[in-house]
Amino acid sequence: MAYDFTTIVSRKQTGSTKWNAMYEQNPNVPEGVFPLSVADMELKNPPQIAEGVGEYLKNSVLGYTDPTPRFYDAIVHWQKRRNQWDIQPEWIVDYPGVVPAFFHLTKFLTQPGDGVLLLTPVYYPFYEAVRNSGRTLVESALLYQDGYYTIDFADLESKAQDPRTKLLLFCSPHNPVGRLWTQEELEKVGQICLENGVRIISDEIHSDLVLTKKRRHIPFASLSEDLAQNIVTCNAPSKTFNLAGMITSYLVIPNPEIRALVLAGRRREGTFHCNIAGYRALEIAYDACEDWLEELLEVLRANRDLVEQFLRDNIPQIRPVPLEATYLQWLDCKGLGMTGMELDRFMRDEAYWFTDPGSLFGADSALFQRINLACPTSALESTLERLKQAIDHKSASAGTL
Repeated sequence: MAYDFTTIVSRKQTGSTKWNAMYEQNPNVPEGVFPLSVADMELKNPPQIAEGVGEYLKNSVLGYTDPTPRFYDAIVHWQKRRNQWDIQPEWIVDYPGVVPAFFHLTKFLTQPGDGVLLLTPVYYPFYEAVRNSGRTLVESALLYQDGYYTIDFADLESKAQDPRTKLLLFCSPHNPVGRLWTQEELEKVGQICLENGVRIISDEIHSDLVLTKKRRHIPFASLSEDLAQNIVTCNAPSKTFNLAGMITSYLVIPNPEIRALVLAGRRREGTFHCNIAGYRALEIAYDACEDWLEELLEVLRANRDLVEQFLRDNIPQIRPVPLEATYLQWLDCKGLGMTGMELDRFMRDEAYWFTDPGSLFGADSALFQRINLACPTSALESTLERLKQAIDHKSASAGTL
């Protein structure tokens, strides 16, 4: 490979959110352990970004800065190349993070008390966006059958038909279950929403991380003009190129009325600019780092396959849910025979496995864990071996597991 995906970088005492959380959860973590929880990578960034941003900062005045035409062009060309989606520069609204965006959008597009639909289990800030805005949480549980998740369209339609339901917060690809939605599934969801006057916020931040080679991500708003006018798409280079700390994302809003509403709401919230370096990082990532992404995808596919094979051969009590997209593997741990609290404690205190507990993503998911595969393969191997040893030790001590 042309790029370095093997170096293990310690982020201890660097302010890393998930590393800090690991030591808060267990101050006695041995050296060499690292967390596989929060969705940023334990991998080095594309060197073009560090070099390009560094050069830009050396020669710039670091004042208030708006996006330039190059920022918009980079997004337009990226979406065309990667997703065959034709968008216009004027549809793009820069935003300092996808999470702040859908927190705000939930308020901009609904009224207090309105129902907001989620397909659960789902990325936990979705719940917070609904509850913190004084809206009513409406859950439509995904169907989990034979180790695979699908949409319960009958239930979704029933919930959408309630006149109090005004918005769907949609995750595509889905975090945490790793589904890459098919065109048929998207069309069914879209039609239900159009027929019932439900607007859609589509979080597509993981759209570049497709691990199924025979398929591609389909931007929800690309399917029809009617859907384009009903959807706000949230995206960013942060997951793709490990740029979460740059606090730079963007919305694609073809509907001019919704776009005007969002721009007015953004100003009311006192939200004006992204990070000056983030604008430049996005441009470099989208214009010059596509070859790095292609190598990354091969690493992620190898890591996914490693997890599947290792668990099948050594810990069959844990079943990996098929991972079609994202670098976040959803693990069904019911076979370990623990309660949710016992599972979390075991992972944290005995296996030194610092993943995201399933309960974060929904009350019915306490016996799942979400593991971040975006790390050097050698580090993932040692993490899996540590889990095996902890389970073997517990089994020997208890006599069963």
